[in-house]
Amino acid sequence: MPASTSPRLTRTRALAAVLGLGLVATTGLTAASAASARSRPSISAEAWGTAPDGTAVQRYTLRNGDTTVRILTYGGIVQSLEVPDEDGDVDNVVLGFSDLEGYVANNNPGPYFGALIGRYGNRIAGGKFTLDGVEHQLPLNNGPNSLHGGTDSFDKQVWEATPVKGSREVSLKLRLVSPDGDQGYPGELTTEVTYTLARHRQLSVHYEATTDAPTVVNLTNHTYWNLAGEGSGTIEDHELEIDASRYTPVDSTLIPTGELAPVEGTPMDFRHATPIGERIREPFQQIVYGQGYDHNWVLDRRSEGDLEKAATVHDPDSGRTLEISTTEPGLQFYSGNFLDGTLVGTGGKVYRQGDGLALETQHFPDSPNQPDFPSTVLRPGETYDTTTVFKLSD
Repeated sequence: MPASTSPRLTRTRALAAVLGLGLVATTGLTAASAASARSRPSISAEAWGTAPDGTAVQRYTLRNGDTTVRILTYGGIVQSLEVPDEDGDVDNVVLGFSDLEGYVANNNPGPYFGALIGRYGNRIAGGKFTLDGVEHQLPLNNGPNSLHGGTDSFDKQVWEATPVKGSREVSLKLRLVSPDGDQGYPGELTTEVTYTLARHRQLSVHYEATTDAPTVVNLTNHTYWNLAGEGSGTIEDHELEIDASRYTPVDSTLIPTGELAPVEGTPMDFRHATPIGERIREPFQQIVYGQGYDHNWVLDRRSEGDLEKAATVHDPDSGRTLEISTTEPGLQFYSGNFLDGTLVGTGGKVYRQGDGLALETQHFPDSPNQPDFPSTVLRPGETYDTTTVFKLSD
């Protein structure tokens, strides 16, 4: 051993060799190890109150690189998502409440901030459908229609949670069993939704469901985005692109007419990046019905069932961009039309009209009553299986 080399440094070098690490000095190894530990994906849980039925609710925190996502077992809600902007400043870019009481009291009926939606996302006309000759009646919770699964739907349930940690990503698997007749839907439906936070600011949502009797299923997530930061004001200057040349026009109660109409020449054309507020006040009948955008776009898919880009949102001020890819045939774009200044968000600011937008990947609204729309029927022995990926960048 050279006289200038200490036994401690020799042991450190040996450890570095085993780990495959380069070493300049002992302090360098310590700093590198600390940085490596910080960059590893992690998941942790904390108590977050009690649901109205007495069930304990947990909040899980998923971290990977510079991204942090917090998810509740109540409603499977994405409560916050923190990422840096182009200057390195970190903001929460999704809308929500700061405590469980906010979600219990205001989220349904209300905005459905961040929630898992089921059994059926979006609207069903008259709250009824016929399947295999049997008519099923659902709760009417949106005027004459049923919305987002009913009055006591998936967003109000406490899901069973299982954390899954990998070397490059971290996941939270949520499970819920909906009994036969729940909210009027037939069949016992077992649903698993897995949130995965991968590197490079990518959050994927994988949905699976099986049933013991024929039923209809349309699951989605209802996160509201503001890429400038939650509570920062309007999203009307966000630039939106939707990969769709058609959409499904609606009647005055926001039920599809059955038509697949071209977007060309209308304010519904987002085939090229366009500021959301540029045409939102035009006297176009569909915008009048929705008091803004609240419509389903028919995605221009190249291959059925493959994961393909559906939409991109860019905020010029922060530099953040959100890209959404999905296996679903449709995308509901909602421009936060009914936020009215009565709700206080996670950052202590009130949410006003247009302070967030939702982009819900889905099958089409009212599909059980629209034979020409893609089917949402699920039968025993089949598996409902869809994926949506949200990727953020600056």
